[in-house]
Amino acid sequence: MGRAAIAVAVAGAAVLAGCTVQAPDGAGKGRSPVHIELPGGSPSPDRTGDDGGGPSTAPAPPGDDKPSAAPAPSRVLWSRGDTGRDIRELQARLRQVAWLFDGPTGTYDESTERAVGGFQGKRGLPRTGRTDTVTWQRLLGMTREPGTWDLYLMGGQPADPPDPRCATGRVLCIDKTSRTLRWMIDGRTVSTMAVRFGSKGTPTREGVFSIYWKSRDHVSTLYDSPMPYAMFFSGGQAVHYSPDFAARGYAGASHGCVNVRDEGAIAELYAQVRDGDKVVVSW
Repeated sequence: MGRAAIAVAVAGAAVLAGCTVQAPDGAGKGRSPVHIELPGGSPSPDRTGDDGGGPSTAPAPPGDDKPSAAPAPSRVLWSRGDTGRDIRELQARLRQVAWLFDGPTGTYDESTERAVGGFQGKRGLPRTGRTDTVTWQRLLGMTREPGTWDLYLMGGQPADPPDPRCATGRVLCIDKTSRTLRWMIDGRTVSTMAVRFGSKGTPTREGVFSIYWKSRDHVSTLYDSPMPYAMFFSGGQAVHYSPDFAARGYAGASHGCVNVRDEGAIAELYAQVRDGDKVVVSW
């Protein structure tokens, strides 16, 4: 049969089958020049339901009825009993979305487990209380990167190396950078505790001082606020226990005093410090 006869036969078959000639699509991609509509209006197998870009919506071929593989289970990242910086970040982010109100402590405890379970249940995730990859990604998407003092809102931060002026004698070595107080004797650190300082309007003074008065149950005459275990070192500024620091962490500030949040720790410190002991406050 000649070429002309073949062309006529193909054209005739196209008319009888309801063929349409397809122009290139809007993206300039060519399509098959002949698209055959099968009886009943079903598209040909190479046609998809979304402009040809996604997976085919045509029925699966006979015999290919195996169920799709189940998705891999989410990997557990952290669970109760874990500790460390990552747990602090988890807790800080849970605080941002109001699922946790204590800490961060750096320990995945019962309250953290409850908070994670509540967060999961609210979002239709399996309520395990364990932080898996899916839970973590959801939490990341809803929160911001916590800063240093978000991670250590309630203390627990490591102390920086002591100021050289703390190397000898009995010294309250107070570091504004790491927000810590070291009680040191002859260069040896006896104890370390988290502290906070005055605000910009009422800053804690830096320098070398000495304890000149101790007052176990002191109450401020200026602010009418309790200052238990007060150890005065510069005018009205003292190292003392702060119930507000214990409750709010670094969300607050003092009027210039050095606040300690751990009452047990400062009670022991108060019993050891004597009048005349050195105080070094530095950045």
